[in-house]
Amino acid sequence: MKTFISIILVILAIPLYAQEDDLPGESSPTVRERIHAARVAYITDQLALTPTEAEKFWPIYREFTDKRKALLKDLRYARRHPDPGKTADQNEKDLVALGLEVKQKEVDLERQYSGQLLNVIPAQKLRMLPEVERKFRLLILKQIQERRRGREKN
Repeated sequence: MKTFISIILVILAIPLYAQEDDLPGESSPTVRERIHAARVAYITDQLALTPTEAEKFWPIYREFTDKRKALLKDLRYARRHPDPGKTADQNEKDLVALGLEVKQKEVDLERQYSGQLLNVIPAQKLRMLPEVERKFRLLILKQIQERRRGREKN
């Protein structure tokens, strides 16, 4: 319970350090570090990871998320920088194909890392992980939105 209260306090403090127009991915290094620390604490608490599980879980999961982010970064880059030598329709078709390729690579990556994580944590905890991550993202977005609304009122 103490961990959960600490997590909530960290989450509540995060927006205090954000710039008005910052998005989570564009925020200062200090804010990103605080969000990352809150994420680790939240996921550890919600999955009820033991210290032994957490010690083995986090290096594997960080590697997985880093590789997943790299895949998505490539897709975002392609969306923002269409090939000027192609028609808009061809660029859109290429994006559809790339999107499907990225999804397949994500599934392959998830399959690979799920196997590794199952050696560290029980299947029930692994199954809960996507929902816990989603809830954490929603908490952060809610905090950012509340902070922005508060600034708009002033």
